[in-house]
Amino acid sequence: MLIMKGLTFIAEEISKIVDREQSDEGTIKERLMELQMKYEMDEISEEEYDRKEEELLKLLEQAREKKGT
Repeated sequence: MLIMKGLTFIAEEISKIVDREQSDEGTIKERLMELQMKYEMDEISEEEYDRKEEELLKLLEQAREKKGT
């Protein structure tokens, strides 16, 4: 029982951190810059870059919408 409560607490904390990272404009912008650098250094393909950039831009848009409400 105590172990379940501990695991639940940890899962909730991880969820909060992930939510915060996905809704923080600064973090998302950093991830976009890292992605750009990886692409420019030929560490990722153009297709992978485009896919990940689109995901990050959607997150950025959502974060801005959240902030505006």
